[in-house]
Amino acid sequence: MEVVYLAGGCLWGVQAFIKTLPGVTFTEAGRANGTSLTLEGDYDGYAECVKTEFDPTVVTIRDLMGYLFEIIDPYSLNRQGQDVGEKYRTGVYSEIPEHLKEAKAFLRERNDYEFIMVEVLPLTNYVRSAEEHQDRLTRCPNDYCHIPAEILNKYK
Repeated sequence: MEVVYLAGGCLWGVQAFIKTLPGVTFTEAGRANGTSLTLEGDYDGYAECVKTEFDPTVVTIRDLMGYLFEIIDPYSLNRQGQDVGEKYRTGVYSEIPEHLKEAKAFLRERNDYEFIMVEVLPLTNYVRSAEEHQDRLTRCPNDYCHIPAEILNKYK
């Protein structure tokens, strides 16, 4: 199994979608690539993300990028749906250089590459989100989510 961290706005919607994808074996809501965790529990500079464990013989980084593009607006900087702010930026983070190379190649192959706001960066740090955020849409199906229900349920 391999691990990549995918950011696509509000983490519980992204987790609800990603956990249904073929080849994904585990997901965890969290935050990536921040600068500090304050005493008040604020995550300065972190992107809400989903730690995604996957079987690379079933799903590739390019496949995961394609799925991510189904649920994000890749042209929007620090905003997905009604969620606005740096923590809602889109990105792909990994400790495996090949993952980053594949993600960047996926982006470069698009005709609109110069307008895409999706970060592709090495993972510098990761913090697991509180238990209340884990699988939140499973526990609270009527909670707000920027991803339409028909897309959330597309691969179930």
